[in-house]
Amino acid sequence: MFCRGRKLQLIMNLPLSLTILRIFFVPLIVVLMLTKGNNMDIWAVVVFLLASATDLADGYLARKRGQVTALGILLDPLADKLLTASAFISLVWLHLVPAWMVVIIVGRELAVTGLRSIASAQGLLLQASDLGKTKMVLQVAAISVITLSPRFPSILFAGMLLLWAVVVFALISGTQYFWDFRRKMETRSKQMLPGQLVVIPGGKDKEGEKDAAAH
Repeated sequence: MFCRGRKLQLIMNLPLSLTILRIFFVPLIVVLMLTKGNNMDIWAVVVFLLASATDLADGYLARKRGQVTALGILLDPLADKLLTASAFISLVWLHLVPAWMVVIIVGRELAVTGLRSIASAQGLLLQASDLGKTKMVLQVAAISVITLSPRFPSILFAGMLLLWAVVVFALISGTQYFWDFRRKMETRSKQMLPGQLVVIPGGKDKEGEKDAAAH
């Protein structure tokens, strides 16, 4: 009964279902991108854009329907990173993009994910910045254009420009997240009440207390 209730809750939570669906799209996109055949690249882009669209839909629906959950907050950025990272790595495998650029992009994603985990452990929330959202849009555009570039060579230049923009926004937005984390930590330190007495139990302290009581 408990498992059935959990399944029903998951079905009723449409935003969370869309996030999980985006994760299931990842292996399908990789297979489509790496499989040589008629129109496989077009199908890969179609499925990738469909999966990317769920990123916009789940957040909007979660806020509108009041279905923001801890699991959704955890899985949503993870699904985004799995989707884009797998696509970029596939493009490296196909020799369509330089590996060092993908290392910077994926490395930034891992660094920000780690930073958010540390911030969460400290009770801090690092919200998605406008730069980060812009980077995500640029990533979707770059991946789509570059995937289709073997079929349409004239769009390769535009795809590389988009990729450079992704790298720039990845570095800038990543720096912004670290700066935001540092600022919030400093603000918390300043808000702590000064002069708080911290009692550390120990033999000498107890002896001191006895001496003070005797006097």
